[in-house]
Amino acid sequence: MKVTIIALLFTVSFQILSAQQFINKATIEFEVKKSILKDMGNNMWDEMMKENLPPFKISYFNFTFSNNKSIYKFNHLDEKIKLPDFMKREEEENEWYINYTNNLYEMKKGVMGSPFYIKDSLPSIDWKITNERRVIAGFNCRKAVSKIFDSVYVFAFYTDEIMISGGPCSINGLPGMILGMTIPRLFTSWIATKVMINDVNEAAIKPASTKKTFPNKEFKSLLSSRTKDWEEYYKDDKTVINRFFWNAML
Repeated sequence: MKVTIIALLFTVSFQILSAQQFINKATIEFEVKKSILKDMGNNMWDEMMKENLPPFKISYFNFTFSNNKSIYKFNHLDEKIKLPDFMKREEEENEWYINYTNNLYEMKKGVMGSPFYIKDSLPSIDWKITNERRVIAGFNCRKAVSKIFDSVYVFAFYTDEIMISGGPCSINGLPGMILGMTIPRLFTSWIATKVMINDVNEAAIKPASTKKTFPNKEFKSLLSSRTKDWEEYYKDDKTVINRFFWNAML
């Protein structure tokens, strides 16, 4: 009788483990949704612009990874949402290459109409893992909470069935892949819509080509010098300037 029970338990355990997926390379599509109206300021000119803008901007990014390296980059916009040209272009330059083994990342960011190339150590993020769970894109995920830029909360759902400690943009450091994320102070959410494990284009996992890169500290100083005039324009709502920097450095 004991032998039978042990054999049954072994069979059930084996079936559960076999049913789990442990993925070490894939392409993950993310839907990125931002509240346009909340992200803007509340001065006279911004209020006038809001009258002609949709409430949300929805864009799609692909996260492709293999061998503990990843590339996360813009793919396309939701064309059903009519946006002005400057809002269409602002994300098309963006991509993040990360080598998790060496703890390095290289970011290409379109900011104020120009591409910037940043190369630095991968930001360290201190997470608190909770017991809340959710299924995203068919994967069981667990919630974790942290702060970036000292005061900006990040709420993430990760799965340990995808074997890379990555996520959208430069967010990282959990024991698995982030498939859902919200940053309330940026009025933005990221959600994986599908995970594709076949025909992964591993050759695309490489940093953008450039001759000059900036470390994070120098990039931030450069942004500060180019936005000095914003202090007067947004004197009644300086959170707009903060969001600009957080988005640029993310």
